[in-house]
Amino acid sequence: MAEPALLQVEVVLAEAGALRRASLEVPVGTSTWQAVVQSGLLAGREDLDVAALGVAVFGRLVDRDRPLEDGDRVEVLRPLPQDPKLRRRRLAQQGGTMGRGPGRR
Repeated sequence: MAEPALLQVEVVLAEAGALRRASLEVPVGTSTWQAVVQSGLLAGREDLDVAALGVAVFGRLVDRDRPLEDGDRVEVLRPLPQDPKLRRRRLAQQGGTMGRGPGRR
């Protein structure tokens, strides 16, 4: 009997000042969310609302049940702490910017 085919994937979780990674071998048919769970990156993370987390593959938002392909990089997406448009609006009202001065790019 042949062994099931395995895929090489990477799961990443970006945090303030750090990037946590896990390289995994998973069976064909494994979903993005199953790989996140198997990576162990969320273990003991009561500070994260698991229901609010999204997943992306190479920066593109995907469903949690999307089957993985060999070489995929799964990114765990946390909700933004505040709406960027609202933050810019508040900064503008206070005379501030989001880090870019006049004429800088």
